[in-house]
Amino acid sequence: MTRSLDFVTINDLYENYPDFDIDVEREQRLLLEHEYIILQHPFYWYSSPAIVKQWEDLVLEHGWAYGREGVALAGKKMMNVITTGGRQEVYQENGFNRFTVRQFLAPFDQTANLCKMTYLPPFVIHGTHRMTEDDIRNYVKRYQQFLELLAAGQLDLDAVKNIENLNDLIPHNQLL
Repeated sequence: MTRSLDFVTINDLYENYPDFDIDVEREQRLLLEHEYIILQHPFYWYSSPAIVKQWEDLVLEHGWAYGREGVALAGKKMMNVITTGGRQEVYQENGFNRFTVRQFLAPFDQTANLCKMTYLPPFVIHGTHRMTEDDIRNYVKRYQQFLELLAAGQLDLDAVKNIENLNDLIPHNQLL
């Protein structure tokens, strides 16, 4: 059983917008209210589900999120939390998929940069279709612990910006 994380706001796009009619003003208000923007989604065809892309296209408007006048998100931090069916070793330059997850996420990195945000490495959960209940519980604990470190300001953003996965900060055998 996990503890409630009162400092986390969950914004489920599919639940809120089953017809894909995204409320841009609401979404922009939510962005302004938060320091960390975490895009949590499965890794579909080396990218995000369609609704995440639509959200970016509509919400991150020129003149608001980017461009000469677009500074609303400046200084915020953005990252992806993703699940993949493939094991970690297939996401290597010499692996089956030929690229690392970080390399596949370059468009998100550039989007954050364009919006004057800091892009953080992803938190990646690999091999999800082969996970046991114990594996899932372990990842839930690791993710929760990571979010608690983030909220407490105990993450040195400069020190982690070049690592491959943020979940590497909390190894399986070192849960607090």
